Amino acid sequence: MSSASLTPFSYTVLVLVGRGGAGPHDLVRMMRQGRVYWTASESHWYSEPKRLAELGYLAAEKQPGKTRERTHYTLTVKGEKALRAWIAEPASFPRIQHEAIVRVLAGDLVDDAQLLESLRGLRAEVDDLNARLDTAEEIATELPHRERYLRLVHSLGRALVRVHEEWLDEVERELEP
Repeated sequence: MSSASLTPFSYTVLVLVGRGGAGPHDLVRMMRQGRVYWTASESHWYSEPKRLAELGYLAAEKQPGKTRERTHYTLTVKGEKALRAWIAEPASFPRIQHEAIVRVLAGDLVDDAQLLESLRGLRAEVDDLNARLDTAEEIATELPHRERYLRLVHSLGRALVRVHEEWLDEVERELEP
């Protein structure tokens, strides 16, 4: 049996299941769209709802799928109470695992050209995140109960992406010959 404690990821799953419910495949799709906010392995998005159901925070129901039955999760009263209690706690600054920053910190150990080349992939990801945010903003209109909140979240997402674009510009200006 896994730990009975709820983690920040547990609350993320509970929030995404929300009022309408979701299956693990829906959570993975949402994660891919919103990876600017939260990332985890796909397997984690499948295992955590199952764990939360075992703990009584989610209810699991089999529903027909395209090729086979799929599990659909909904919040239980216990899950809703846990979310209310968590939301009442003060939010903290997000945990950041920023690989590009660590690479720049290692700049004295490698050639600047090599460092710049390693950061070029981030530029492509930033472009991808902008495209995903465009899609997310379009989808927000299809979720009237969450649209207001999604727009607020996407505003931060745009700012985060913009800051990364500006930071990459600065790094390139500083390190290019």
